[in-house]
Amino acid sequence: PDEQAIIEQTLCELVDEMSCHLVLTTGGTGPARRDVTPDATLAVADREMPGFGEQMRQISLHFVPTAILSRQVGVIRKQALILNLPGQPKSIKETLEGVKDAEGNVVVHGIFASVPYCIQLLEGPYVETAPEVVAAFRPKSARRDVSE
Repeated sequence: PDEQAIIEQTLCELVDEMSCHLVLTTGGTGPARRDVTPDATLAVADREMPGFGEQMRQISLHFVPTAILSRQVGVIRKQALILNLPGQPKSIKETLEGVKDAEGNVVVHGIFASVPYCIQLLEGPYVETAPEVVAAFRPKSARRDVSE
């Protein structure tokens, strides 16, 4: 829904009542009057994480010049990370995975590489990823051997 109060209430319920550590929204981040997802997200935030929005726009600009119109944000509420993703499935994939060259090498890192470590810093669960899809980045001091 494109109603700010409903979005705010839903985000609060997911974090405060359901104890989600990661909440992803899709769409509603443009300049149109009905695009209120970033406004709702910021309204319930404890802290903003500007690097996420900056990186999402940087990635999207490799594919479409209108990415500059996006108002995507990343915020922290309590021990949760809330991210506003684009509305189109193709754009969501690009944002999460990043930009790769013809050989498949990462040219611009996607945002998801940082998400597991961010959740860990917020004292959430230790999240692992499938490296063949997207490799999570953590400093060596923050890595755990979870095979035990």
